[in-house]
Amino acid sequence: MPRQPEKELDVITIGRASVDLYGQQIGSRLEDVASFAKSVGGCPANIAVGTARLGLKSALLTRVGKEQFGNFLREQLLREGVSDKGIVVDPARLTALAILSVENDKSFPLLFYRENCADMALDRDDIDQDFIASARAIVVTGTHFSKPNTDAAQRKAIQIAKAHGGKVVFDIDYRPNLWGLAGHAEGDNRYVASAEVSNHLKTVLADCDLIVGTEEEVLIASGESDLLAALKTIRALSSATIVLKRGPMGCIVYEGPISDDLEDGIVGKGFPIEVYNVLGAGDSFMSGFLRGWLGGESLETAATWANACGAFAVSRLLCSPEIPTFEELQYFLKHGSSHHALRKDEDINHVHWSTTRRGDIPSLMAFAIDHRIQLEEIARRTGADPARISAFKVLAVKAAARVANGRPGYGMLVDEKFGRDAFFEAAKHGFDWLGRPVERPGSRPLRFEFSQDIGSQLVEWPVTHTIKCLCFYHPDDPAELKKEQSEKLRTLYDAARKVGRELLIEIIAGKNGPLDNQTIARVLTELYDLGIRPDWWKLEPQASSEAWRNIQSVIATRDPWCRGVVLLGLEAPHDELEAAFAATAKIDAVKGFAVGRTLFADAAEKWLAGRITDDGAIADMAARFEKLTGAWLDARGRKAA
Repeated sequence: MPRQPEKELDVITIGRASVDLYGQQIGSRLEDVASFAKSVGGCPANIAVGTARLGLKSALLTRVGKEQFGNFLREQLLREGVSDKGIVVDPARLTALAILSVENDKSFPLLFYRENCADMALDRDDIDQDFIASARAIVVTGTHFSKPNTDAAQRKAIQIAKAHGGKVVFDIDYRPNLWGLAGHAEGDNRYVASAEVSNHLKTVLADCDLIVGTEEEVLIASGESDLLAALKTIRALSSATIVLKRGPMGCIVYEGPISDDLEDGIVGKGFPIEVYNVLGAGDSFMSGFLRGWLGGESLETAATWANACGAFAVSRLLCSPEIPTFEELQYFLKHGSSHHALRKDEDINHVHWSTTRRGDIPSLMAFAIDHRIQLEEIARRTGADPARISAFKVLAVKAAARVANGRPGYGMLVDEKFGRDAFFEAAKHGFDWLGRPVERPGSRPLRFEFSQDIGSQLVEWPVTHTIKCLCFYHPDDPAELKKEQSEKLRTLYDAARKVGRELLIEIIAGKNGPLDNQTIARVLTELYDLGIRPDWWKLEPQASSEAWRNIQSVIATRDPWCRGVVLLGLEAPHDELEAAFAATAKIDAVKGFAVGRTLFADAAEKWLAGRITDDGAIADMAARFEKLTGAWLDARGRKAA
């Protein structure tokens, strides 16, 4: 398909937008599922996310409820890069829900909670001419032809798109029970013949430029019972490119007349992938096809990309979260996978995780108040009740927030032992980043603070909290110590990926051996060799620029998707930290700092001893943090926003 003149959007998808709740116990009846994973759902919403991930400028046109689930959909779509300009907030209706379990590789019980839901209230008045005209293509979907108001809305969008040179894409997306043809318990039933539905859908076909459906969907759109006859009927009604999805067999694309040979088309080969959950595979497929079709690629390429994207989705649990990014798709097409179950391929999973993380953090200036032993020692020295440490940490958060003042690039490190109230305070201020430690302070070999069953703890953490783990690790440590510590870190890494939390690994080597130009580079290499690829490293200042170049080289070679390095402070005075900042100014891998005692030690001593007030402590820490952030920004030739 040749590229059209530049427009604001590549594609607008129209129709269903729901919250998906998918059972996390695989091989279980829906009746027996105990916990669910939440994500954006609904065919058009999934395609909007998928096309955005693949590099298209996408938007969703729908309605959501004026409640927390509606907020979630809008916020998550924005995080994915999807425009929310076409999303109408409906105060009278609730956001739709879809609830699913995976009983086995062929049975996926699915309940739709869509009685008078927000997206089915979409009507003609929600279709803005300028908005539709701003897109190169629109995607209309089957379910939204099932009610008069949503049918009218989509038909209005079609006419506007055609009048302004836009392409019309029809995802047949047939759900019999959403047409009232099956009971509530039949949400996973993909086909019930209906002359009424077929006659209705046939009236849509002539206006389409691209029609995509499974074998069952092609049958319902045509009213035929034979697949070849169905394709010929659709062709008689429409000159659109037809894409027949065939699951593991890939797809066939038909451009011109339909011959008597079903295979007489552009055959896109499938990928041999273990089926984990088929739900969402079609939406991922459509996303890949649109990326190629709207991007001016050949139909063969579009079909390949579509099949690959579908393979990713079918091999994973959820819908929209499992659609690959363009970087991930190209990685897979270049390198392939030795795993029949793609979800078990650590390299591909790492690319997926790294390219779908929440937001970019190009610079991080973090106030670290996760210290436990050090503050307990100050409390003992001043005769203060250790319980007061919690209140002091709240003051530290307020000091950091005063400096950040809503600007990007600021963060906090807060512990669980004394920092519960500080977490709540930090949540009020919109920091870009919040980390919390899991190590037992001072432990060597590494131990976790509250329980060695780390995975069970992380499940309770907010998804925005980053795991921080300090390990006193030197490459010349005894072999048994290194083995024990690295196994502990690998366990933590696996748990972090399993529950979807970012991980920062802090390495301090200088307290247990000499630091030369290769020391930390060797540590990172050893941990990368074990498959440990944290989102962040936190490292001590190095003695030379060569040491930093070696560190950067290892990271760039072993994990180009790493967010980067933050510097730790070790209670160094301001002048030393300023020198450390300057020493890393040309090291792109160093993204910021996370410093604590330099900022809070003096205020803590005075406040716990009763020599300064709350306001005095906040002012003292804020002044030190302001000075330190200024030094960081100055070292990089930037001013605070």
